[in-house]
Amino acid sequence: MFRLLKVTGDSLYPAYRQGDFVLITKIPFLLNSIRRGDVIVFEHPAYGTLIKRVESVSADRGVYYVLGVHENSVDSRQFGPVDRQALVGKVIWHISKPAA
Repeated sequence: MFRLLKVTGDSLYPAYRQGDFVLITKIPFLLNSIRRGDVIVFEHPAYGTLIKRVESVSADRGVYYVLGVHENSVDSRQFGPVDRQALVGKVIWHISKPAA
């Protein structure tokens, strides 16, 4: 139902930094409300577990178009839409690591 994950990489930097934590949920009624601007975690066969911001939702096709903010981010521009079945969860809480 809930899962705590540690952020790795710079895909959503500076909002989400390496070492931050996110709490994600797979509760169905929360997942049904995924919309533009939400942050999701999903599995990609070539890239593993990724965290990205939803750019758009195609409800009729059950897919999400996702983007990272980092210029070298791998996202829907490279691999296309993310299928709903690949979804690990929706970020419901972001825990920033303490400033050094």
